[in-house]
Amino acid sequence: MATNSSPALGSPEPITPHGASPSQAALQKKLNPVLILLLVVAIAVALTYLLDSGAYQREGKSILPDSYHVIDKSRSPLQLLGVGEVAKGQAQPVSLIDAVVSIPEALEKSAGLIFMVLFIGGMFGVLTRIGAVETGLERMLSLTRGNVYVLVPTMMIIFSFGSTFMGMAKEYLLLIPMVIAMMQRMGLSSLIGLAIVAIPVKMGYLSSITNPYALSVAQPLVGIPVFSGIGMRIFVYAVLMVVGIAFMLWTIHRAEKDTSVTAQWNSAPLPVRHLWVLITLGLGIAFLVYGSQTWHWEEEHLSAYYLTLAVAFAMLGGLSASDTADAFLEGMKKVLAAGVLIALATSVAIILKKGQILDSIVHSLVGLVGGDNPFLASVGMFFSQLLIDIAIPSTSGQAAVTMPILSPVGQLAGVDPHTTVLAFLLGNGLTNMITPTSSGLLIFLATAQVGWGQWARFILPLCLIVALLSMGFLAISLAVYG
Repeated sequence: MATNSSPALGSPEPITPHGASPSQAALQKKLNPVLILLLVVAIAVALTYLLDSGAYQREGKSILPDSYHVIDKSRSPLQLLGVGEVAKGQAQPVSLIDAVVSIPEALEKSAGLIFMVLFIGGMFGVLTRIGAVETGLERMLSLTRGNVYVLVPTMMIIFSFGSTFMGMAKEYLLLIPMVIAMMQRMGLSSLIGLAIVAIPVKMGYLSSITNPYALSVAQPLVGIPVFSGIGMRIFVYAVLMVVGIAFMLWTIHRAEKDTSVTAQWNSAPLPVRHLWVLITLGLGIAFLVYGSQTWHWEEEHLSAYYLTLAVAFAMLGGLSASDTADAFLEGMKKVLAAGVLIALATSVAIILKKGQILDSIVHSLVGLVGGDNPFLASVGMFFSQLLIDIAIPSTSGQAAVTMPILSPVGQLAGVDPHTTVLAFLLGNGLTNMITPTSSGLLIFLATAQVGWGQWARFILPLCLIVALLSMGFLAISLAVYG
């Protein structure tokens, strides 16, 4: 039976479990996600010199349309070294010193998220030491005789429900290592296991049938009820899920040497300790969903919850205090690099804000929206949201910034507010499937120990397909609501 060892973050294994040529391995080493994000940081610093600084007026978190104004900026080369005088009220580019300082600032700002990732890694270190997940997955696989063509569509549909109806994303971090272990037991790669979770979650966000994190901000800002337009979003969800499932089954078919799995699975009863650990894990996931939705848990609450689960698993699994601590620290080490990646991604937003060019980027991208043709205007909105999402990966944050601007622009171009919101959902969701500045994507990759370069090459064809479909969805939305 083929097995895969989990690759270190930033040193990804090949996409398929059958190995790769030396040239492919060399290419993968060049695509270290830390280097990629450092390049993005450098580009952000350069943009603070190249672009004009500007700002919108705001009421709370909402931007007032037509309130953008350019701020005078000093572009002296000395600014790069952090020296030189700046007049009061004048903007300045980000110096090299400020760029470096932005990284520890980002670590502090993202501390809650980073510790949550570390505690998840520690919790799964404990589960791995106990061995309950591995034995439980083997019993599950024995029921289907390893038929991935039954397991994968069922799991993907179930995972998509949480994201499209409730806006769940980080709640699935618990499931990623288990699905990866299941796929590895079938001779498939960690990347495929990650994709089985990540793709339906992202597709669910793209459609957001009732996702409160997206709709409760976006729709009121364009003057329509929170859940109106649900019929169109259900249609988008159905099409995207069919495409996503087909993409995964095609990928799995390519990765297998043949279309059947002939391995024998152990169907003996589970050890009692493992059974209790798995029952606790299932109840823990259910309560996690309930608690995060009911009490709106933040990263600090989630970190404490994962730590509590780890202690409970250790007690039920019969681990000593010393073994538990060792396993927890070992699990944390596997995802330690994720903290650096999250900090680098957050530092990009800090740099753009320090250089006062974030609003300038938004203002420039609004120019992509045409004013004469409703379809071209809606497509322009879609592509502007794609690009804005690189700087503002937060769904609710992007809605608060862009909806007040694009809503009147869309009205002038004859674009219905429902289509404006759909363009936002599709643009925001699609970029978050691949952009290295998305902390949500980074923690998925860190949990799976899959490199960003490997993921980008894998997911890019699906992103291009979804982009083409999105333009079709916008045309249909215009026909329905226009």
